[in-house]
Amino acid sequence: MNTISISDIQRNLHKIDDLDIVEVVDKKRHQVKGYFLDKKYRDVVEALFMEQEHQKNEKLKAFKKLRKHVSKIDPEVNLIKIEDEMNDDLF
Repeated sequence: MNTISISDIQRNLHKIDDLDIVEVVDKKRHQVKGYFLDKKYRDVVEALFMEQEHQKNEKLKAFKKLRKHVSKIDPEVNLIKIEDEMNDDLF
């Protein structure tokens, strides 16, 4: 994988034409800003996102089923806090 700076892209956009995967960095702040993927990888990336979304939905469904039973067992359980933490982990 190649690394290219934001300013390099701004000055010489044609540099990324021949590259498949590029890590875009901000050299001044020493931060990775993102990645450039050639459009031939679009189907693979979309499939990964769809799979991740499916897994997230399955976990939420399982949590909602469990949530009904937990509140009946122990009314002291703070379900709102648990749900917020779970959403933070998922999203």
